[in-house]
Amino acid sequence: MEKPRTKKMTPVLSVNAIEPVLPFWVDRLGFQKTVEVPEGDRLGFVILVKGGVEVMYQSWASIEKDVPQMAKEPRGTTFLFLEIEPADFDELVKQLEGTEVVLPVRKTFYGAREVGVREPGGNIVTFAAFEQAPPK
Repeated sequence: MEKPRTKKMTPVLSVNAIEPVLPFWVDRLGFQKTVEVPEGDRLGFVILVKGGVEVMYQSWASIEKDVPQMAKEPRGTTFLFLEIEPADFDELVKQLEGTEVVLPVRKTFYGAREVGVREPGGNIVTFAAFEQAPPK
């Protein structure tokens, strides 16, 4: 029996409110909202896309309404690792000014320049640029 082939994986981040994360992804980083689902007078779900990268957000209120048993899952921080073009790293660092830096710019032993910030939903996003192909 052949194993299922995978096509892509997209993180779905659960947050109390989606609206605070939009300026981070859309205004600072240039992502586009491709899907937006209201939940009352707020957003319940959103898909954000830029290039080949996609991230989804769903509010806890929306999760509770959609799949009540999942709303009982433990809440915590998610860590995202986003690879960017080396030529864009310095500009990205400028775009991140004013955000909470949790990982100052550094050069790693595995050949990446990295910076990590806390996005407004409380999750950590590390941006990495590899001058050469990342190690496998």
